[in-house]
Amino acid sequence: MVTVELMTGYTMLRNGGVGNGGQPWLLRWSSRIRLTWLSFILFVILVFFPLIGHYYLTTIDDADDAGKRIFGPRTGNELCEVKHVQDLCRIRESVSEELLQLEAKRQELNSEIAKLNLKIEACKKSIENAKQDLLQLKNVISQTEHSYKELMAQNQPKLSLPIRLLPDKDDATFPLPKSNRNCRLHNCFDYSRCPLTSGFPVYVYNSDDYPFGSSLDPLIKQAFEATVRTNVYVTENANIACVYIILVGEMQEPIMPKPTELEQQLHSLPYWRTDGHNHLIINLSRKSETQNFLYNISTGRAMLAQSTFYDVQYRPGFDIVVSPLVHAMSEPNFLEIPPQVPVKRKYLFSFQGEKIESLRSSLQEVRSFEEEIEGNAPADYDDRIITTLKAVQDSKLDFVLVEFTCKNQPKASLPTEWALCGERDDRLELLKLSTFALIITPGDTRLVISAGCAMRLFEALEVGAIPVVLGEQVQLPYNDVIRWNEAALIIPKPRITEVHFLLRSISDNDLLAMRRQGRFLWETYFSTSDNVFSTVLAIIRTRIQIPAAPIREETAVEIPHRSGKAAGTDPNMADNGDLDLGPVETEPPYASPKYLRNFTLTAMDIYRNWNSAPGPFHLFPYTPFDPVLPSEAKFLGSGTGFRPIGGGAGGSGKEFQAALGGNVPREQFTVVMLTYEREEVLMNSLERLNGLPYLNKVVVVWNSPKLPSEDLLWPDIGVPIMVVRTEKNSLNNRFLPWDEIETEAILSIDDDAHLRHDEIMFGFRVWREARDRIVGFPGRYHAWDIPHQSWLYNSNYSCELSMVLTGAAFFHKYYAYLYSYVMPQAIRDMVDEYINCEDIAMNFLVSHLTRKPPIKVTSRWTFRCPGCPQALSHDDSHFHERHKCINFFVKVYGYMPLLYTQFRVDSVLFKTRLPHDKTKCFKFI
Repeated sequence: MVTVELMTGYTMLRNGGVGNGGQPWLLRWSSRIRLTWLSFILFVILVFFPLIGHYYLTTIDDADDAGKRIFGPRTGNELCEVKHVQDLCRIRESVSEELLQLEAKRQELNSEIAKLNLKIEACKKSIENAKQDLLQLKNVISQTEHSYKELMAQNQPKLSLPIRLLPDKDDATFPLPKSNRNCRLHNCFDYSRCPLTSGFPVYVYNSDDYPFGSSLDPLIKQAFEATVRTNVYVTENANIACVYIILVGEMQEPIMPKPTELEQQLHSLPYWRTDGHNHLIINLSRKSETQNFLYNISTGRAMLAQSTFYDVQYRPGFDIVVSPLVHAMSEPNFLEIPPQVPVKRKYLFSFQGEKIESLRSSLQEVRSFEEEIEGNAPADYDDRIITTLKAVQDSKLDFVLVEFTCKNQPKASLPTEWALCGERDDRLELLKLSTFALIITPGDTRLVISAGCAMRLFEALEVGAIPVVLGEQVQLPYNDVIRWNEAALIIPKPRITEVHFLLRSISDNDLLAMRRQGRFLWETYFSTSDNVFSTVLAIIRTRIQIPAAPIREETAVEIPHRSGKAAGTDPNMADNGDLDLGPVETEPPYASPKYLRNFTLTAMDIYRNWNSAPGPFHLFPYTPFDPVLPSEAKFLGSGTGFRPIGGGAGGSGKEFQAALGGNVPREQFTVVMLTYEREEVLMNSLERLNGLPYLNKVVVVWNSPKLPSEDLLWPDIGVPIMVVRTEKNSLNNRFLPWDEIETEAILSIDDDAHLRHDEIMFGFRVWREARDRIVGFPGRYHAWDIPHQSWLYNSNYSCELSMVLTGAAFFHKYYAYLYSYVMPQAIRDMVDEYINCEDIAMNFLVSHLTRKPPIKVTSRWTFRCPGCPQALSHDDSHFHERHKCINFFVKVYGYMPLLYTQFRVDSVLFKTRLPHDKTKCFKFI
């Protein structure tokens, strides 16, 4: 505003001293000067006074007296000295002290809370441990009560291995029969030398010690001696022997001793004891022309075993008709044996033979038909047979081949016997093309069996031609213990006109069943010298009711190892919620009972053991799959003990869940785990078994020549771990019957298999209900490759299966014996060659014996652990080799024994939470 005024004054002076009102110029000039000074004064006030004030304020605190500082920074105490802020400082100090005290109390309370939380966790753990201990005690009490009730129900002492009793002297009061022709076991066999618990010791004479030994066929003699050396019943102590055996044939014609000389040599045997009781004279034939040189020799009370008998010589139930020993020193070649399918072959039936001497010339007289009916002499039907068979051949209704004249010189034979034509290979080629093989018995019915007929029977069974025996009077080999009607047709000669109709009317299913049974009989009783000798001994042993010797078990050589590593619990393996899998045994592992039946089984089960079973069960004293039940009670698998038959309430779902299942009240299983230099994988697999109920023992088959690491610490899983050393790296070691396996149930599992505890327990329950089957987890199947006309192995997902791999499966220890000692060696050799297919071989064996498919449990298809090192099954050649194995096994068995099934067992009630009452019912479809 001042500036505006000054400017106004200056304007007025420039305009003549007179403004708007006409004032003079001087007034205008004075006003102008006054405004200039006023502006200068205002400028000085506005600029210099602030600068001087700022300087003074910045230098005023530089005085020596610090107490006179007014504007400088001050400390807290100095600030507090200020009168108006002292009260605020006191308040701040008190609040700070209270905050520090509260913080200390808060930390103290937090520490107390942490200690209480630890106590709570400890109390929870102690409560859980107490619950587990209480549950275990309840289970032990329940098992003890159950065992007590079981023993009370059985009301019999526990059987154990009997003490072996041996004979000490001969029975001087042994009765004499009226004639050696009337010899039977009760009057010609000394039972006092064969106590039931003797073990059936057999003494075999050395043929080289006697003159007739030099005339024996070298091949027969060598094969017999090799068999004797490996037989379990043979003993070198003749004083304790039950039976004495001497080989007298087959003899070579030029150096055969005279009948009187042979008789004297037999009677001079050191243990002949005047009449030869408890002796067995074996005359094995390797050729069809073997003569019956024992016909005119007095053999006393000795039993005879040969392939040719006359009716006046044969003593039923005492003498033994044996098969010819064709494969003396060699195993049969399974690749040369034709398959059992197709069922029907080129020829409906075939026969080649030539009759050297007629019946009438052999009898040296002609008898009337009435005399033949009266039994004085048989009728000669050979002419009628020739006429009928030629008529069938000429009718051309079916392809048949009958030849009654040999193209070459026929083999030597007995009178009225049809001689064999051609060489053995030529006869086998014809039989391979024949559905049936006719065997015409000798016209002289007094010849109950001949070596020629036995040879025809052997060759027919060998190549799968169903034998048709014309002549019901014939005594086929081992006829008192083999049901020949299951493998052959025995037709009376008067029905020769109906033979063609009969053979055409048999269905394919029956033909295949008869061919399969014939193949089994040939492999078991005929094929090798071991089979022939073992069968002869088994017949005598069964007749006198002595149980078979225990099967040899494989001795386990343990590898020392250190244990003590605490095994953790994988929550995926053992956490089953509130599902009760079963008790973890607090008592030491117990073995399965081995002696549950007495000696009556040898009398009551003779035909079942020898014939009804579809496999070589004759080698063993019992079939282990039959439940042993008291005669007046029925066992319920719910764990409630025995109940009387009839009446009573049914079990609820809760009882089903708590039951183990099966008809055996207490049972455990053994885990057999095969491994090869995968220590970390093995340790993890063993730890996953920690806490598994009903586990008896773990047998680790160490398949590597390199021993485990010395610093390897094995886990402690609550049960023994046995590490078994093997002689060589072989997958067959998985199925060896180790003596350390003390349970009937075996869980074969790979070291990289990933199974939960509930899956294992469910599989064990299912196996107890089907003890003769393979029960497991990975399912596979076989398929027919139409373009290549061969079998294939398939692991794809499918609605049906025919195999359960033994990498995770339950099976009976009985099958370990059969796999290792009875199954053809060619299969085990194939497994060693490919280092593969042992699981397929076990499935073939079980299906062949039982004619049942395996049982798969759970819906999972693979059980390999994630992240494990590469296994053999990952190799590109793995499936190619398994294709080859299946086709080779089919050739060995002669047919495909695997059976398809669409049946699978899943854990429905087993894993379902059930109410405690019985009001809820379940329907099974």
